[in-house]
Amino acid sequence: MKHKIVLLFCLFTAGLFAACSQKGQTSQQAKAPAKQPNIVIFIGDDLGVTDIGPYGNKVVRTPHLDGLAKESLLFTRTYAGSPTCGPSRSSLLTGLYPFRHGAHGNHSGVKENTKSLIHYLQPLGYRVVLAGKLHFGPEEVFPFERISKTNVAEPGHEKNPGLNWDLNLGPVDQWLSQQKENDKPFVLIVADHSPHVIWPEKSSYNPQQVDIPSFHIDTEDTRKSRARYYEDITKMDGNVGKLLSSLNQHNLSDNTLFVFTADQGPQWPFAKWSLYDYGIRTPMLIKWPGQVKPGKTEALVSQVDLLPTFVEIAGGQAPANVDGKSFLSLLQGKKNTHHDAVFASHTGDRLMNRSPSRMLTNSRYKYILNIAPEEEYHTHMDKAKDHDGGREYWDSWVTKAKTDAHAAAVLQRYHRHPKEELYDLQADPTEMKNLAADPKFAQMLAGFRTQMAAWRKGQGDFETGPEVIKDTPQPKGQKPVAPYVFLD
Repeated sequence: MKHKIVLLFCLFTAGLFAACSQKGQTSQQAKAPAKQPNIVIFIGDDLGVTDIGPYGNKVVRTPHLDGLAKESLLFTRTYAGSPTCGPSRSSLLTGLYPFRHGAHGNHSGVKENTKSLIHYLQPLGYRVVLAGKLHFGPEEVFPFERISKTNVAEPGHEKNPGLNWDLNLGPVDQWLSQQKENDKPFVLIVADHSPHVIWPEKSSYNPQQVDIPSFHIDTEDTRKSRARYYEDITKMDGNVGKLLSSLNQHNLSDNTLFVFTADQGPQWPFAKWSLYDYGIRTPMLIKWPGQVKPGKTEALVSQVDLLPTFVEIAGGQAPANVDGKSFLSLLQGKKNTHHDAVFASHTGDRLMNRSPSRMLTNSRYKYILNIAPEEEYHTHMDKAKDHDGGREYWDSWVTKAKTDAHAAAVLQRYHRHPKEELYDLQADPTEMKNLAADPKFAQMLAGFRTQMAAWRKGQGDFETGPEVIKDTPQPKGQKPVAPYVFLD
């Protein structure tokens, strides 16, 4: 009898333990996504991180981004792989820094047999879809499904669009309306054309009320251009709002991870085509209902980290042969740091910009190596005469520099880059005080030199001067390797 009682007690205890264990497992599973989430990435084009409301701008109107930020984890230290469109987008989509994927010069294509987001996510059951701007290639490496008619010429520019393109979200909404009934998860990249130049001719912003960065030159023409740039940012914000509304309308939001970011900084001096923070640091907001707690993180991340993060979120194993590192544990609140340092490179923009540079930054300091300091620095902003984005205000800067010391110093800093630059981003966020020649930082500088040399060697980056341009004529009828848009 005694043995029976003991046996019954053991069975009861084991059953109770199993029930409790099952309950605990059920509780843990409730915290995980019910199924593979959809992933939507909205990419702004040439956007300054400090030029939107969530990052502190008090002038520009970005109500949809402001609302998104309240529901998102906001990253304060996200860096692009390059401050130029093509190389940057290629890094985001391959998880590789520019010299490893090969498209380190603007308008160039990545190396053959490079794997992109499509090759990692399709085997995990995802459709990988693109709407809007392209500007990377070749197509064999980026075989996206494409949503047709999402690139449209701006009114009045239908015969010769040039840079006058708009993002058309109508077809995107129609495509999303068909996905609720589709059991297959998707990755959707929506790439806007704003606020890339050409900025709208008419602006609702008062030029006298816009803010001018301290490292720029305040002229009437600068203010007019700034007002136009802000108008384009507000236009982009409207597109973010339309996309979010479509996701809600079609009951897709609850199981969708939404990312807002940009390819690099704006077409202003010390931004695009440079490795200062205004050019290489990007916004990043990540919303994932029930999975990511809204707030702010100062963790140091690179856009090359997005690909391995998406792979892990999709249920795969983050690839070990990319430069990026998954920050899923950061999104889950399990840690609050990521990289000790991130890197970036700038090769140039064919014959318009011939000043290659490399960068590494840690939690506080930034080191920039200018590979051809003997070259006078130029970009489309001071040289291009066929489109806005500098042409409309640059002459006023040159004129003011003749009589104004601050203006003269700005132009000198713009055209002449020293071999090495070192900045304390905490004490000097606008990077105005170069510490490279300060003896107090000699040991730090030496460490950065060693770290940079090792990284460049690992990347296969042995460049010693400006990019060698082979101007071989493109065969008639042959498409560019990295087309600006797709029209199918």
